[in-house]
Amino acid sequence: MTRKKKIYKKKGKVIKDLTRNIFKILNEDSNKNYNYKQIAAKLKVSDTDGKNQIIKKLAELTANQKIKEVDRGKYQINEDRKYHVGTLDATSNGNAYFICDDFEHDIFVPSVNLGKGLHNDTVKAYVYKKRRSNKLEADVVEIIERAKTEFVGVLQMNKNFGFVIPDSNKMYADIFISQSKLNGANDGDKVVATMTDWPENSKNPFGKITQVLGRPGDHDTEIHSILLEYGLPYEFPAEVEKEASELPIEITNEEIAKRRDMRGDLTFTIDPKDAKDFDDALSFTKLENGNYEIGIHIADVSHYLQPKTILDDEAYDRATSVYLVDRVVPMLPEMLSNGVCSLRPNEEKLTFSAVFEMNEKAQVINQWFGRTVTYSDKRFAYEEAQAIIENKSNIIPADVSLSGEAYEVDENIVEATLKLDELAKKMRKKRMKSGAISFDRVEVKFNLDENANPTGVFFKEAKDANKLIEEFMLLANKKVAEFVGLSSGRPSKKTFVYRVHDEPDVEKLASLQNIVSKFGYKINTETRQKTSDSLNKLLSDVHGKGEANMVETLAIRSMSKAEYTTQNIGHYGLAFDYYSHFTSPIRRYPDVMTHRLLQHYLDGGNSPKAEIYEEKCKHSSKMEELASKAERDSIKYMQVKYMQDHKDQEFEGVVSGVTEWGIYVEIKSNKCEGMVRIKDIKDDYYIFDEKQYAVIGQSTKNMIQLGDEVVVKVKHTDLERKHLDFNLISH
Repeated sequence: MTRKKKIYKKKGKVIKDLTRNIFKILNEDSNKNYNYKQIAAKLKVSDTDGKNQIIKKLAELTANQKIKEVDRGKYQINEDRKYHVGTLDATSNGNAYFICDDFEHDIFVPSVNLGKGLHNDTVKAYVYKKRRSNKLEADVVEIIERAKTEFVGVLQMNKNFGFVIPDSNKMYADIFISQSKLNGANDGDKVVATMTDWPENSKNPFGKITQVLGRPGDHDTEIHSILLEYGLPYEFPAEVEKEASELPIEITNEEIAKRRDMRGDLTFTIDPKDAKDFDDALSFTKLENGNYEIGIHIADVSHYLQPKTILDDEAYDRATSVYLVDRVVPMLPEMLSNGVCSLRPNEEKLTFSAVFEMNEKAQVINQWFGRTVTYSDKRFAYEEAQAIIENKSNIIPADVSLSGEAYEVDENIVEATLKLDELAKKMRKKRMKSGAISFDRVEVKFNLDENANPTGVFFKEAKDANKLIEEFMLLANKKVAEFVGLSSGRPSKKTFVYRVHDEPDVEKLASLQNIVSKFGYKINTETRQKTSDSLNKLLSDVHGKGEANMVETLAIRSMSKAEYTTQNIGHYGLAFDYYSHFTSPIRRYPDVMTHRLLQHYLDGGNSPKAEIYEEKCKHSSKMEELASKAERDSIKYMQVKYMQDHKDQEFEGVVSGVTEWGIYVEIKSNKCEGMVRIKDIKDDYYIFDEKQYAVIGQSTKNMIQLGDEVVVKVKHTDLERKHLDFNLISH
């Protein structure tokens, strides 16, 4: 017995998460006092060594004024210190920013104050002013909720244990993996590690390997890593596929009888060449009074996707399809997304439609919303529709044809396309006049070989055919939102899913003005209209120039993020007071919710509780953001992969960012961005000048500034980190 006792004392177990747990206890009732015995009892600590740890920690927290001793040996949370709840935004250098609604600006958190908080964690923090600078800083005192516990990374083995080095530069700590938690992974494997614990006295969290993805650099391994990094799935569970395959897909006469039959109306789709799912179709009829009846027909996904089914739960969890460079990860199983719901040519389909009577001025005279059955007469690629618009001809040239051969189009479809284009241009003009912002960004696309290796880069720009579809989709989304959101010209109190976009941040606009002024551009922020007009002028003036992508990116960053909510504040970027998402239910769950609510109101239903839909809106916004990040990462990955084969080539580029550790350069010909580290610029010793967005040589006074044209060469490519390093050849 004596021997055992000695060993136990010597071991001296460290109490896990002691600081966090003390805060948790004291926060339960901030008016109540606790002594060390009461805290020990709550933590189920009964040994002397454990109690001593608590006494020592209480003394340390009191000395730091994080708690206060209100009576001898009795402690309370220090309410004099300002505690706030918010989220952490980690930076790549190990620090973070505390984001909280109580403050106008994000607050800096130095790495020593992170208290094991990680990127996007919900935390409680003490906010204080630094003595010398008077700037606010935050100190994390409690982690309320972890944003994620699964991380993708590469396993590095030592003799009897390993560390997973996370791919994300936002994760500053490597994850310790004991021999028993390797799950068959070998040194150098790319894996998914789940964080299981983070002992108080450890620099590193402990974890276990839950999935081995493959070898780093392997294409599928890297693509799956991108998806898993953001918690996005890449395959459907078997039970979801099974439920989808068992859906009744026959369109019965009984079902047709419940709907408006529009199979006889001239109908067609216009989509990208490589599209597999066709969400929307347009129908066109010339009326006897000289007006036009235009139907915007959307796949009736909500007919097949019923609430409280495995299929609906999976669609909600995903909330969006994810469009990576080499694949689409759909929201719905292929049987639905590419099959029964897709508005394929020469097939009858169940649709949900917005039908408008419009005059020559593109004004809506009458409108109708409801379920329909339609038949698409023709499928166009954007390039084919563009050829009709540009050539005013019914001949589709071989070089843009989907079949690769020239062919003739029915004259009625040509007439419809030209008239729809004319009306779309009038609607767009009105929208721009009302203050809409025109972000016609160039998309980076890759030519891929059969192994998904990039063989070339090309740019896609929105032309008239794209804008035609865009304007009619915007019209449907706007009118559906107005139909539910307005009652006799006043806001209704009906619960609905809106797509909103707040006004831009004034300070971000000022920062944008500061940067673009260096290129000779101006932004006028006196009024909302002047802000919109000057932003449009900026985007128009910069179009096609070397600095275009950089200025467009900075302009987008100055905007608020669009999101889903039941609280309508309008859409600033589109200059709409009411806007929803109705037109893409195959790939967006909010559109499914919009369809369900619209039908509910058409049937005379009462307004459901907003709280339920608000929660779903928040989830959808979050998943959309994660999908967007995954899409960007897949483009970066492919850019790095492409540049691996061009290491000996010199490229002209534009300085797209300047930091204290280097300059970012975007190559003009392919929009790949990489970094030239300051230490690698050999002609002088350069120092970062924050005010001038530049680095300046100390001897020569040479200045390399944001927007400068330079020549670079690839120094190093890192596929795992999706990072490019350049050498500067000339500036």
